[in-house]
Amino acid sequence: MPTGRRKNIYPNPLKGFIRFLMKENTSTKEVAKWNGYEAIILAGGLGTRLRSVVSDLPKCMAPVAGKPFLFYVINYLRSQGVEKFIFSLGYKHEAIEEYLADQFNTLDYQVAIEEEPLGTGGAARLACTKATAGNVLLANGDTMFRVNIPELLSFHDSHKADCTLSLKPMEKFDRYGVVELNADKSIKSFKEKQYYETGLINGGLYAINTAGFLAEKFPEKFSFEKDYLESKFNKRKMLGLVQNGYFIDIGIPEDFNRAQTEFSHAPLDLKKIDKSWTLFLDRDGVINHQKDDSYILNTGEFVFYDGVPEAFKIFANKFGKIIIITNQRGVGKGLMTENDLAAVHQKMKDGVKEAGAVINGIYYCTSIHNNHPDRKPNPGMAIHAKKDFPDIDLDKSVMVGNNLSDMRFGRNAGTYTVFVRTTKPQQQFPHRDIDIIFDSLPDFAKAL
Repeated sequence: MPTGRRKNIYPNPLKGFIRFLMKENTSTKEVAKWNGYEAIILAGGLGTRLRSVVSDLPKCMAPVAGKPFLFYVINYLRSQGVEKFIFSLGYKHEAIEEYLADQFNTLDYQVAIEEEPLGTGGAARLACTKATAGNVLLANGDTMFRVNIPELLSFHDSHKADCTLSLKPMEKFDRYGVVELNADKSIKSFKEKQYYETGLINGGLYAINTAGFLAEKFPEKFSFEKDYLESKFNKRKMLGLVQNGYFIDIGIPEDFNRAQTEFSHAPLDLKKIDKSWTLFLDRDGVINHQKDDSYILNTGEFVFYDGVPEAFKIFANKFGKIIIITNQRGVGKGLMTENDLAAVHQKMKDGVKEAGAVINGIYYCTSIHNNHPDRKPNPGMAIHAKKDFPDIDLDKSVMVGNNLSDMRFGRNAGTYTVFVRTTKPQQQFPHRDIDIIFDSLPDFAKAL
């Protein structure tokens, strides 16, 4: 993840973990441009082999642990630094477009729609015409391979490859063919499906040179795997990078059913929280009084809710880390300065310290663009925190907020969610994005 938009603004900022997260100020009419990776997700599959367990849906929309599988693919790619998406759609594309518009309306994405089936190669080529990056990731919407994407793209770029395949070591399998490598990591051969004791399989995640792929001469309809990879591996610079991350392909009922368990989130049990857990907190309307339709512009306007400093003492005894996650568009709009925001945060830290607790990190995004990757509900700030504090386990984290965008942030980041009704007393519960609801932050602290 590039660090050009992050700036350390305090002289001695809690060991450097307070970050200023923003894009340089731009007109609201300009298109937001970030510096992350770009990915194509092939999401036009029919899912015919899942008909026995899934209704008439595109394969990537098959429900896994209560969410379309595409949800997990998108958020894993985001956690690895992907900030721009191109969805290659075909079969029942309206269902996917509706889902993206509803659940990912702040995601920076485009769609490329096949008027008729073009094969995996034709679909990838159509999507590549919308790509802006010199090297783009190509992923399948029905497969999860948790590779180190920065490593993949660095390897691909440093070797000036046309295509780099992510390869997964497997044992005792017959569902996949095998990819063999030469000593220099170039592709040696593709072997047909049969039983293998051990071997490397194609994990369905690629780095491809955009211009090079678009320059290939193919018919309108073609297979990426057969007509490009297997036909041209000895004519183009195709490499393989072995990574042994988690892998699943939900294309058959057996693995689709397995995914239900492996992607499930156990209900939040507050009594199980210990020092291995992390607490993420929104600021305005949770910690301090919120101004209606405005921003906290100076220290005089920052006022703790009753009992909040004392609640931090309870949190410090329960959680290993306390991280503030807050959108602060007031700076991006020019209504306040970075120094104003620093002073407000210093007042907050001082009040918490007086109560006997410490805030471990403060992350905020001042961008004026809703689709900025660091602006909630996009999970960028949690991703930065995870990189700065590698021991944070997002599966053992809780996000507390007073807006549904906070809850969606938690879902996108993979945390549990707690809603406090301080500013929205009529919020309904149960709600798909809320695990537990309380009237206030101190009430949540008392329940621990």
